[in-house]
Amino acid sequence: LQWSSPVEAMERFKSQEIWIAPPQFYELCRLCNFSSLSQLYKFSSQRALEGCERWMPVILNASDGYIQLLPGDELYPENPDYTGEKKMFMSTDKKIEDLMKEGSVFHRIVIKNINNLAVHVNIQAKYKHLNPLVI
Repeated sequence: LQWSSPVEAMERFKSQEIWIAPPQFYELCRLCNFSSLSQLYKFSSQRALEGCERWMPVILNASDGYIQLLPGDELYPENPDYTGEKKMFMSTDKKIEDLMKEGSVFHRIVIKNINNLAVHVNIQAKYKHLNPLVI
């Protein structure tokens, strides 16, 4: 085990020293908003009573990778499958680059391969959360 700051962990991920799953990648990008633990503590203490939201990423398979769509994204389904009972499957023959050019409201994790992830978000976060920093 090795302790790393969020920024250090992202650098280690980009250099392929470590692998980070997409949900943790997203949260590490959010943690990059804070340069110290005291800043994070202050933020979380002030934001604690604002509320929270249940999320379920919806995967959109593209011809050259896939996108994890999150609530607020223009492609996110109106009624996502929170339980896995509906077996929702979204797919397109388009490339990720084309989907990004066509879109304008983003809240997604773009995954070209296991070591190539990027968060794209331009919506206002709910409940006074901070959006992830684009690393």
